[in-house]
Amino acid sequence: MVNEPARLPAPRGTVIISSVASDAHTWNLVLLQLLLEEMGYHVINLGPCVPDALLVEECVLRRPTMVVISSINGHGYADGLRLAPRLRARPELAATPIVIGGKLGVVEDATERDRQSGALLEAGFDAVFADAHATDLCRYLRSGDPAGEPVGQSIGPSSGPSAGQAVPRTVAGAPGRP
Repeated sequence: MVNEPARLPAPRGTVIISSVASDAHTWNLVLLQLLLEEMGYHVINLGPCVPDALLVEECVLRRPTMVVISSINGHGYADGLRLAPRLRARPELAATPIVIGGKLGVVEDATERDRQSGALLEAGFDAVFADAHATDLCRYLRSGDPAGEPVGQSIGPSSGPSAGQAVPRTVAGAPGRP
């Protein structure tokens, strides 16, 4: 009897993860990489402080299934407003899902956080996970098709659309949320 190696499922696609150019944190990226790999994705972790031009170049070169941007220094909002249009300006990336999450700003006001999330969606992100947990990204990915395509539902305490109603995808986390 021959011991055959376990067959791993085919990857669900390639995800590029990166921080914004101003964010030097790495553990958030490692956590995201591990979670995405556990879900069956091939992950390219570009690391912290990635200049916009380098991120765009890598995305054009590698043609990922999705791009995940993480920030925990509070500059994700400002950097994201600049980054999303640069990614969307490339025809090769026009249909690529691009999401951003973490501590994106330093405002405490929920209305202002929602406004910032809306601005990031308008700038070109497909989903915004403001002050959310990595598990919210996993829940978002599970809500779509096997490639991780978004399905148009909002996740979080402020959600509440009618069943099947498409809404901008934003997760606005808050201390003490379920």
